[in-house]
Amino acid sequence: MTPKLSGATINNDQLDLADLRGKVIVLNVWGSWCAPCRAEAPALKKVSEVTYELGVRFVGIDTRDNDAAARAFERNYGITYPSFRDPDGKLLLGFNGRIPLSAVPSTVLIGRDGRIAARVIGATTYTTLSELVKDLAAEKAGKNGGGAAK
Repeated sequence: MTPKLSGATINNDQLDLADLRGKVIVLNVWGSWCAPCRAEAPALKKVSEVTYELGVRFVGIDTRDNDAAARAFERNYGITYPSFRDPDGKLLLGFNGRIPLSAVPSTVLIGRDGRIAARVIGATTYTTLSELVKDLAAEKAGKNGGGAAK
């Protein structure tokens, strides 16, 4: 099961992954200082938009960064989904090595049942991520109803 993850976002809101239970969650670890993160940002934005109606929710973990730089990154790339603040990497420790602390960017897909279904270590692409997300959303919805129209 995924670890409990809640706390402040880079926009000073509060976020709790438990509130997204029953959705497919795409959790992306990033930092504004990370060149591969900048390279993958347009793909993440696009996949987040095209899969929203499938019950998919994107959440970022902005690690080892400062809020001003992180907010500028989100503005520059048009990212609208929330990102946790993780200035010292403590949130990543809760994943017990399932996300390597040095692997930025990393993306974890969490099924509707709360279990980690897939992970991508390093930058991802639109094609790879959209196929993984759509397959997971369809599979879980088909097996247990998952809130999708039948």
